[in-house]
Amino acid sequence: MKKKVKVYTTPTCPHCLMLKEFLKEKGVEFEEIDLSLEENQKRFFEEIFPKSQSLGVPQIEIDGKIIVGFNEKEILKALGLEK
Repeated sequence: MKKKVKVYTTPTCPHCLMLKEFLKEKGVEFEEIDLSLEENQKRFFEEIFPKSQSLGVPQIEIDGKIIVGFNEKEILKALGLEK
């Protein structure tokens, strides 16, 4: 079953770039929300911050589960791809 994946990033964040590359390598489709855009900042504070209580990036939401940072093991587990 396909998971709904959202990635909250900024263009200058090296971990954000690594996360997006990792997801592409795994064939995972995701929606990127670029927090350098003002309209996405409002969305961040409405959608994800109340759940994560973190201002850090990247943040990834996989079917409602929030992972702060590029935690490969947790991401694979949430995607159902762990080894």
